[in-house]
Amino acid sequence: MSALPASPAESSPAQYLTFLLGGEMFAVGILNIKEIIEYGAVTEIPMVPPFIRGVINLRGAVVPVIDLASRFGGKRSEISRRTCIVIIELTENDERQDIGVVVDAVSEVLEIPASEIEPPPSFGARIRADFIQGMGKVNGKFVILLEVDKVLSVDEIASLSRMVTDGAVDTLAGGVPAA
Repeated sequence: MSALPASPAESSPAQYLTFLLGGEMFAVGILNIKEIIEYGAVTEIPMVPPFIRGVINLRGAVVPVIDLASRFGGKRSEISRRTCIVIIELTENDERQDIGVVVDAVSEVLEIPASEIEPPPSFGARIRADFIQGMGKVNGKFVILLEVDKVLSVDEIASLSRMVTDGAVDTLAGGVPAA
């Protein structure tokens, strides 16, 4: 029995927006990217997990802003001249949600063929394995391809926010554990 030819979608390289975060190169599928804006005018919200920077007003819409470095378990990003907010559109339960993510610097859009993408490592990565879609090989180096639906899971972020506001995990917000 002969193998079926690969479909055009499988054989054509996918496009990814690459960006720096804590000195490492990450990438997100370009189809999820709505726009890239300069960092500024983020309104902080009290009683949320530290990785939620706040919200921005994007042409009249309230868009939450996530600090990816902090979301991955590190310290909050240092804001610099090259810091950007990448607006990512997610679809969850047939609802569209825009979420902004803080990145140190946007690099470029790359085409990475499927043949150059390795499965995520089972251990050793500094971020949760379910956040990684794969490891793209670009010019002899690895680029971490993010699984944006997992990294920016609206349900998970909402449940973490509820835990903080309910006082169950006050230490996340820098407070003292509830008595």
